[in-house]
Amino acid sequence: MPVRKGEPLDPAATRVKVLRTAGRLFRERGTHTVGVNEIAEAAGVSKLTLYRHFDSKEGLIQAFLESASDLMMRRFERTATELGLSPEERILMVMDDERRRSPGRYDGCPLVNTAVEWRGSESSPGTIARVHLDRIQALLERLCDEAGFADPAAVASQLLLLLEGAIVVRLVGDREDSERVARDAASALLASAPRVSRGAA
Repeated sequence: MPVRKGEPLDPAATRVKVLRTAGRLFRERGTHTVGVNEIAEAAGVSKLTLYRHFDSKEGLIQAFLESASDLMMRRFERTATELGLSPEERILMVMDDERRRSPGRYDGCPLVNTAVEWRGSESSPGTIARVHLDRIQALLERLCDEAGFADPAAVASQLLLLLEGAIVVRLVGDREDSERVARDAASALLASAPRVSRGAA
């Protein structure tokens, strides 16, 4: 509900509240059907306050997508640096992240969903989604390099397709086993991909 007269304002907390509220609604119903008035009412702020933090609905969508990407990458980075695991084990943990994190209701990847909703890569959401996929690719490539694969970029590209494909199949095909299948395929890929020779110089 709106701040009562005399209560202190916390701009940072207000921004977070609006962003979280918008994120929940966008994930549930998409960005086109959710209006600014609905977001403001659900967050308990005025529309003027919302626009003070986000210049436009497009700006709010951009902040939502960038926040979602940052959150996902922090999760992946924690997995990628977990002690006691080999690079291959870290790769498979990243591949398995979505299944472990969201066993119940599933809304898919908000970045890919929004990019599709806005008709692809030429839109601002499409650009943000493309940068997000590049971030995942770079992380996987780093792990593949640490694992000693001869062509880490090629293996990372294949892993990215398995990862993102599993997310789409789970969402559209209602296949709760899609991440497990993708993980098994990733495991087979890692076992067969050529490695850098560690033999004699």
